[in-house]
Amino acid sequence: MLILALILRGSAPDKALLDREHVDLFTFTLTNLPQVLIDSITLGFVYAAIALGYSMVYGVLEFINFAHSEIFATGAFVGVEILIALQLAGRLTGISPWAAYGWLALALVAGTAAAGGLAVVVERVAYRPLRAAPRLVPLISAIGVSFFLQDAIRLTESLTTGQFYRVFPDFGNFEVRLPLARIALGGTPLELGIQIKSVVVIVSALLMLMGLNFLVNATKIGKAMRAVSQDRSTASLMGINVNLIISITFLVGGGLGGAAGLLYALKFLRIDPYVGFYPGLKAFTAAVLGGIGNLTGALLGGIVLGMLENFAGAFLSVYTMGAAGVEYKDIIAFGILILVLIFRPTGLLGEEVGQKA
Repeated sequence: MLILALILRGSAPDKALLDREHVDLFTFTLTNLPQVLIDSITLGFVYAAIALGYSMVYGVLEFINFAHSEIFATGAFVGVEILIALQLAGRLTGISPWAAYGWLALALVAGTAAAGGLAVVVERVAYRPLRAAPRLVPLISAIGVSFFLQDAIRLTESLTTGQFYRVFPDFGNFEVRLPLARIALGGTPLELGIQIKSVVVIVSALLMLMGLNFLVNATKIGKAMRAVSQDRSTASLMGINVNLIISITFLVGGGLGGAAGLLYALKFLRIDPYVGFYPGLKAFTAAVLGGIGNLTGALLGGIVLGMLENFAGAFLSVYTMGAAGVEYKDIIAFGILILVLIFRPTGLLGEEVGQKA
């Protein structure tokens, strides 16, 4: 890679330079690798939290809800606006860390409820009338709903706040960095740490995955969801209210997306009406990478994608001596996705499904 970078820059590789650069790159990699790994896992859990909503809907309907990105953004805006209102009212000033977690949980519940309710409305208005139509028609409808919701968020923010960008309020101890370990590399002490907000994101994503797995595999509603996903007509003959189960699926999937939206705002601080586009696209990629419709696969795909993206962002520019910068991280991540889909179309944890008789 170093030789390629030198050639691209028009320089002949020199052995002494290569040896020196090799040592420097090795030291740089060892020094930064542990922290990059921690940050990659955190980013992966953000993508995984969003991908759970995609997998939830696809697992029942085999339908990609491209409006999920805007449902994600709705949850983020509702939660952040509640926290901003609390801050303006003085409720977030000088509070204890446990009180801060309580207010964050309140905003998380509100964002989850708002996004879940919106997802149910979208399903009832834009998807249910097209359920018997060719599969491309609901997909086009989903794209239309996505654009509609983007402009609806813009309109609402312009009428209520006059601002399109909202910043997550500064309160509690979420920015505090917790030390994990202290190591020495080449005589240089290195302290590894993780921010409290990253811990909140990881724990929340794991709880969402465990709760969703329990719902799908250990409850009557989950059993009905699995029955509807296999054969709607037969499930209806067995007394299952198919429309109700599909609405519950969208409620849960949308709620997960809304919760992920607020977690994303907590991690990256600033949101706008288009905040759901790139995270939603990458979360969809994570869901496909792990095996679309597989909940554990969504988690695995998110972590893998987060690592690919973060590792490329941290090391690519240095290893290519500036020939390829951080802007190429998405190319590498999506390129590996293409390779995975070529050699394993079902994703990492997906399974071949036989044709129903």
